[in-house]
Amino acid sequence: MSENPLRLVVVVGSVREGRFGLPVSNWFAQEARQFGRFEVDVLDLAELALPMAMPDFGGQPDAATAAVQEEISRRLAEADAYVLVTPEYNHSYPAALKNVLDWFRAEWAAKPFGLVSYGGQGGGIRAAEHLRQIIAELHSITVRDAMSFHNAWDLFDEQGRATDNGEAAGAAKQMLTQLDWWATVLREGRGSRPYPS
Repeated sequence: MSENPLRLVVVVGSVREGRFGLPVSNWFAQEARQFGRFEVDVLDLAELALPMAMPDFGGQPDAATAAVQEEISRRLAEADAYVLVTPEYNHSYPAALKNVLDWFRAEWAAKPFGLVSYGGQGGGIRAAEHLRQIIAELHSITVRDAMSFHNAWDLFDEQGRATDNGEAAGAAKQMLTQLDWWATVLREGRGSRPYPS
């Protein structure tokens, strides 16, 4: 890994009990570490929960919420790229994922996102496509190649390893290659010229 590696935050987008997001997120995080260009931070929204009701404009959250907000803000601000891991709930993404996207603004700007979705026959594709619209509003971009796991619970073993003979790993490498390019270029851009917000 280089002396100044890119920092990737993998966001576990589901907080439901019994969720399948952890095996998918942990598998992807391991693929990203093996790729060799990223320091990887897994941000589990179930562990760092923000309330669904945000303070009014100019209002201040309570002390406990402020501490969680500060922790998430720090981790997001340090990132050069993000990967959102999302299931599909009623043809879209979970409320907890939208909530964390709404709580922050400057942290996301001018950084690339990758999308990893999972679900039944649709593989979470509709959730991922909805997220592309939101990410553009955050002054960010999504890489072209996303990943989707159709009937995801059939594609991982009990140790969380993909059982598809390397197809998922190949798709992850393709997306990580694109994230690497965008993250490198945008980090250089942010360093030489502040992003106009």
